[in-house]
Amino acid sequence: MSTTTPQTADAPDEALVRLAEAHGVATDFWDFTGAHRAVPAATIRAVLHALGVSAETDDAVAHALADVDDEPWRSALPASLVLRTGSSHELQVHVPDGTPVSVQVRTEDGWRFDLPQLDVWVDPRTVDGVRMGCATFRIPGDLPLGWHEVIAEVGGPDPRTERCALAVTPDRLPEPQLATGRGWGFMAQLYSVRSRSSWGVGDLADLAELTSLFGELGADFLLINPLHAAEPVGHMTPSPYLPVSRRFVNPLYVRPEDIRETAYLSGPQRALVEWAADEVRPAADDPGPIDRDAAWSAKRQALEVIYAAPRSRARQRALDAFRKEQGAGLEDFALWCALTEKYEGSEWPDALQDVGSPAVFRARRELADRIDFYVWLQWVADDQLARAQAVAREAGMGLGVMHDLAVGVHPSGADAWSMRSIFAQGMGVGAPPDMYNQQGQNWSQPPWRPDALARTGYAPLRDMARTVLRHAGALRIDHILGLFRLWWIPDGASAADGTYVRYDHEAMVGVLLLEAHRAGAVVIGEDLGTVEPWVRGYLTERGVLGTSVLWFEKDEDGRPILPQEYRRLVLATVNTHDLPPTAGYLAEEHVDLRERLGLLTEPVPKVRLEARRERERMLERLEEQHLLPADPTERQIVEALHAYVVRTPSVLVGVSLTDAVGERRAQNQPGTDQEYPNWKLPLADGAERAVLVEDLPGSARLLSLVAAIRSELGEADRLA
Repeated sequence: MSTTTPQTADAPDEALVRLAEAHGVATDFWDFTGAHRAVPAATIRAVLHALGVSAETDDAVAHALADVDDEPWRSALPASLVLRTGSSHELQVHVPDGTPVSVQVRTEDGWRFDLPQLDVWVDPRTVDGVRMGCATFRIPGDLPLGWHEVIAEVGGPDPRTERCALAVTPDRLPEPQLATGRGWGFMAQLYSVRSRSSWGVGDLADLAELTSLFGELGADFLLINPLHAAEPVGHMTPSPYLPVSRRFVNPLYVRPEDIRETAYLSGPQRALVEWAADEVRPAADDPGPIDRDAAWSAKRQALEVIYAAPRSRARQRALDAFRKEQGAGLEDFALWCALTEKYEGSEWPDALQDVGSPAVFRARRELADRIDFYVWLQWVADDQLARAQAVAREAGMGLGVMHDLAVGVHPSGADAWSMRSIFAQGMGVGAPPDMYNQQGQNWSQPPWRPDALARTGYAPLRDMARTVLRHAGALRIDHILGLFRLWWIPDGASAADGTYVRYDHEAMVGVLLLEAHRAGAVVIGEDLGTVEPWVRGYLTERGVLGTSVLWFEKDEDGRPILPQEYRRLVLATVNTHDLPPTAGYLAEEHVDLRERLGLLTEPVPKVRLEARRERERMLERLEEQHLLPADPTERQIVEALHAYVVRTPSVLVGVSLTDAVGERRAQNQPGTDQEYPNWKLPLADGAERAVLVEDLPGSARLLSLVAAIRSELGEADRLA
């Protein structure tokens, strides 16, 4: 039953509500209990200020409201256009009334053609003292997919040319192209899956080994954690979901010995590399928290040696081509890394805070060699990513590596520095209170400004997606609802005192689909949590797969839904990285952990009773499906749960590697920071013994789970 909370003294008035709605800022919302809540006026004003809209006084609100109607008339063309192929579009062009104007489209291949003007009457409007007219042109629906440009030639006494980006995107992505129409794969936190050859952290060479093994076992994909870039010096943030850049890769994942130049090092140079590796390789057998800082310190020493070695002309040409292709984005990222290195442990001078300042221009020259080093790191990482994907496809995987895209970036990172105008200042992204986090969440990530994205033609989103998809068969987008709306929290406010800000989802999704189409990749959206009813339908219509987690799929009575009731176009899994592995979940370790950390907001007996009822209801479902023997073991229950998910119509089924080896410890406990070793635990079995890449082919538990999945797949098993 829904309720409405009473109005507060800080409730927004009608004018502020209209202004907020015009800028996509929510003034009310429905919370997880079903209650209708009003957003305080102070929050609305703070969010509008972050969007560049003054709303501190009634006069300011009135002026800003008038601006909403006038702003489109101040430019001949819109900020940008993102259209679907197959649909024509009427383009309104604003010029001084009576002024001649012609409009062309220039395709990315260089072709130009004129747009026809339509006989559409639009009343003139006086803006800033000038009487403005509106001419309407038709953009045809048969334009090729790609990134094009609209060019308006405005005549009259003050002739000028205006341009805007035009992206023509797929109407829908095709379904995954799999041998039998369905596929399954593993999910792993790459840093946690180490081998005897890796440097204390799972790396891209380990990734290639994993895809080879899992491909031979019949898997079609391997979903890994985000490989986004982290701090190049000092303490490295453990969370892969709080990167300094989402576009570029953390070189922590590079395997130094696999860089071609390593083979040609002199004896003393080779010894330096080996000595660095010897510092951290013994950590592979330690089931305790991973020390990224130690691993990166050792690896960095070796990479500096290898970078200094001469490259062949062919290798240098390949590096130069990569650098040219990645363009200014890579140069800015590498410069940020070089500056972070130079000013390690101290504040940057104010003059360096603006990427376009003369001081930054001088720094590019002064730090040229260090910039070259960080560019080189991205190149060698890209090369090793390409090999991992090639190995995956050679092993028979239908998709190969499935990358993960985080929601946002570190507020002091490279993206936030180099694209400052794109981010909303004074805001953090998070989530309102929900059943599992009743105080809400603040992820400490600055949000993109919707208006700034449009002004750049969505170039930041395009470039990020294009780079991440270079060597991917699929892309999972964490919290894909962020393409529709995000929960903005003013600095200094509690997570509960935020509000939703809407994005142009048609443009955001369209850009992602265009880049995925060009990469031949599948897109999966993590659409868990509070979702507006129409969103899942929209994503399905565009060919974006959803996400279903067994423990979250329940009917109105709280019982697990039947297999046939699952959605078809989803990646279905038993659990997620925010829950303990299945063995631990069955043993109520999620309750034990939250009790130990003081995270429970309800009495412990009540939470335990609910956990046991959830487990009992799940076991009843498994028995109804005849998936359990009498007196089942933990292993048999885990296998039955996965068989249950395989029985759904879901086109993709994911299996956590932690479940395959009997791990019980959670990788992440939401709502904690230092209280729990989030994103630090290496792969281990139920007895907390480290499990290495070399152990996996002979793991009886892993092979038994794979056999159960393939048996349930039957004819849908590509190796059958």
